[in-house]
Amino acid sequence: MIHFAWPWIALAAPLPWLHYRARSAAEPRGAAVFLPFLATLRSTSPAAPSRSRTARVVFTGLWLLLVAAATRPQWLGEPLPVPTTGRKLLLAVDVSGSMATPDMGGTTTRLQAVQGVAGRFIDGRHGDQVGLILFGTQPYLQAPLTPDVATVHRFLDEAVVGVAGPATAIGDAIGLALKRLKASESSSEGPAGSRETVLVLLTDGESNAGAMPPLQAARLAKESGLRIYTIGVGAIPEAGFFGALGNNDLDEDTLKSIAKITGGEYFRAGDAEMLQTVYRRIDELEPAAGRAQWYRPTDEWFTLPLAVALILSVPAAWAGARQWT
Repeated sequence: MIHFAWPWIALAAPLPWLHYRARSAAEPRGAAVFLPFLATLRSTSPAAPSRSRTARVVFTGLWLLLVAAATRPQWLGEPLPVPTTGRKLLLAVDVSGSMATPDMGGTTTRLQAVQGVAGRFIDGRHGDQVGLILFGTQPYLQAPLTPDVATVHRFLDEAVVGVAGPATAIGDAIGLALKRLKASESSSEGPAGSRETVLVLLTDGESNAGAMPPLQAARLAKESGLRIYTIGVGAIPEAGFFGALGNNDLDEDTLKSIAKITGGEYFRAGDAEMLQTVYRRIDELEPAAGRAQWYRPTDEWFTLPLAVALILSVPAAWAGARQWT
């Protein structure tokens, strides 16, 4: 596709013609002195008009070529994606049996609320590498780190309660995140290896399974530069006739400690609306790199008319010299 960077310069093309017309209008009409031999002089030099006409053609072409070069003609290639250097962000989502509890507003279960809200959060992480860990009794890498956020969103939607076991292994989930991030950094080249690494861990219970204690995993995460944001979900306990109603199994102290050790924050979400506010806040604390950028490779073509003008300048100079001899 041909593009002109400075097309407005083409307005200068008629300037020599306008100058010629203005000069012709300023010349006196008729002859001041009668020269009877003027016709004879003109007849004896028939080449003069032809030579003058040739010079005008050459100089006109030379001027138009210079104007064309000044407009900077370019050839635009096909759009190409620009590599982005955002964050490496892993989501660890609890899929233990208690995530089927319908206490996130109406009949919405905890996992359904997470799938809806966290799915939109994933969609907005353009420019980042996003991965997904599902954990229960054991953690599983559901989606490795990838810029394909649509695929990660789909894997989250396909998550099923109990697929990783009925218990909750928070420490092992952090350990798997560290393992995957370390493997990703060892295979990265250039600036991608220095990306900030973030884990968003969501659970509705306390750690009651796994080989690694959660706080020990948090200290290892701090040494590795992994920042962890923890989210506790489930209805907030309220006093009722039969005692406190809501999610009483959540170990908020441990989740707060994990976030504090790694430089992150802890959030509490009692319903889907609160959960949406939580993910919006994380978006503010850890902004995405932005939508994919594109550019079009450009080849400058101004050198072509400029080179032709340079070649034409030789006969133009010769024609001008002959006109004055």
